[in-house]
Amino acid sequence: MRQQDYFVYILTNQANRVLYTGVTNDLERRLAEHRDGNGSRFTARYNVHKLVYFEQTSDAYAAIAREKQIKAGSRAKKLALIETLNPDWRDLSLS
Repeated sequence: MRQQDYFVYILTNQANRVLYTGVTNDLERRLAEHRDGNGSRFTARYNVHKLVYFEQTSDAYAAIAREKQIKAGSRAKKLALIETLNPDWRDLSLS
């Protein structure tokens, strides 16, 4: 049996002003949904398509808990988290 992976991710818009945090079991599919305007109303409305941060785990409950933890944090904490992995705010989906 194949191990299932779960991803907690942060997206932003082109100007890096809007942040969206989500969780999924298929990051590539979920990013495509966001880009097609089917990911969420929020990401569609604010053109939030740029992947700037993600974490991967095999534990669904841990992924959901981590998403909630990130969402509950301040904007400053989210910015610091992004900059630990991606200080240049590159689109990680293009890597």
